[in-house]
Amino acid sequence: MIEQFVNFVIRPPRAEYNPDQYLWEPEFTLAGRKYRRIDLELTNGRDQTLKCSHYVPAVVPENTALPCVIYCHGNSGCRADANEAAVILLPSNITLFTLDFAGSGLSGGEYVSLGWHEKQDLKCVVSFLRNNKEVSCIGLWGRSMGAVTSLLYGAEDPSIAGLVLDSAFSNLYDLMMELVDVYKIRVPKFTVKMAVQYMRRVIQRRAKFDIMDLDVVQFAPKTFIPALFGHASNDMFIQPHHTDRIHQAYAGDKNLIRFDGDHNSPRPQFYYDSVSIFFYNVLHPPQFPSVCSNKLDKYYNLGAFKVGAGTNESLLYEIINGLRAAGPDAGSSSAAAANFTNATKSVVELLTERVNQLSIKTDNDLDFLLDENHNLTEMDTHTAESHLEDKSNRQNEECCSYTSSNRESWGRCSSLGAASDGSSLGERPEIPTHKHKSMTLRALATPLRRIRRKPLAIPKERKNRSLWKRLKQERQEMGESLTQRFRLCLQGQAQHKRTKSS
Repeated sequence: MIEQFVNFVIRPPRAEYNPDQYLWEPEFTLAGRKYRRIDLELTNGRDQTLKCSHYVPAVVPENTALPCVIYCHGNSGCRADANEAAVILLPSNITLFTLDFAGSGLSGGEYVSLGWHEKQDLKCVVSFLRNNKEVSCIGLWGRSMGAVTSLLYGAEDPSIAGLVLDSAFSNLYDLMMELVDVYKIRVPKFTVKMAVQYMRRVIQRRAKFDIMDLDVVQFAPKTFIPALFGHASNDMFIQPHHTDRIHQAYAGDKNLIRFDGDHNSPRPQFYYDSVSIFFYNVLHPPQFPSVCSNKLDKYYNLGAFKVGAGTNESLLYEIINGLRAAGPDAGSSSAAAANFTNATKSVVELLTERVNQLSIKTDNDLDFLLDENHNLTEMDTHTAESHLEDKSNRQNEECCSYTSSNRESWGRCSSLGAASDGSSLGERPEIPTHKHKSMTLRALATPLRRIRRKPLAIPKERKNRSLWKRLKQERQEMGESLTQRFRLCLQGQAQHKRTKSS
């Protein structure tokens, strides 16, 4: 049993994985931008090989250095645990460096030390990044053993810009005594203390460190780096009071976030948002010119998902096709014959075109169409002719030839001529002379934009505004549908399951 406890500390289950399967691709697209995964090997002070990966943008403006965050995994983890960190940091122009500590994952070494020797591995990585002219400032993000490693190193290197410490333990000896109670090992207390002392000597002989030296609380008053602490409220492996003790003794700027879950549970989105904001404030990443369309952000609120040159545009043409099917030219033969696979316009241009055709600029466009009783407006001949002349002058600018099938769904467009189906083919019904002066035209429920007219002295009623809200809601629903499909197209995260801490 003593041997099992020793392995519990220095030889937990080791993560075995295929980098091509569990890491991000060597070249991948995230949030509409292209990134690269650069794999490399470093050698620590004990001549052990460290397997590392550096995630950087595929294209960086000349003479621009980006900040970097080093992700430090837990005792049974590996660099694949940083996949979710890449989603948080890369869109903010913060590069991500991750590694397998010695004794973990694919790196060399036989044992882990829960932060003591990992501190030297981290020093090796920081030294490598300091010599890289493309890296500006450095932050540390650690979880469990990685959080202890980050804190131990931060106490020695005040040049670190910020620390994110998730589920750190305050004292290894206290943690071992607590786990005896948590797992209900029924042995007398004095027997447990004797066993821990025996384990201490075995660990010193094998892993070359003393468990009594891992008193993290004593390093907290010596550290002045801005820090964000996080801990799950139902964590029974490393209980929340460990983080409370470190947070209370910490000397630098600090903040503590509690969230639901246990030691190995996925972290909630609001915690990742807090981490993103924290690193943005302490690292001050540069801002690149955006390549996406502002109109898309305005109408569809895509959030972190951007449509840029790096997006696989073939995945989005089907969405545009659906928009055209819902648009006013859905029933026309020209729309049906459009070939999006060989389209010459970009996705952004096509989407912008659809937005312009689907949107309604102001509610004044509806005043011309309806009266105060929410009925179709009747106009005299002079007013109708003025609209007919203005429409004919702008017929080259806008396509207003709607088919009969489209009229049923969008409201019948009479082209302001009260023409029947036959008139759409160029035939005009004969109008008796005696009825010419009393002829009225009905403007139906399809809004015509950019038509100059004299304002009618008609008061705005509630029913008029309700129609405006209904049309605006239709546009919003179509935007929400597009947003959902964007997220399905653009969200690509590696299917890696975090190795639980033992």
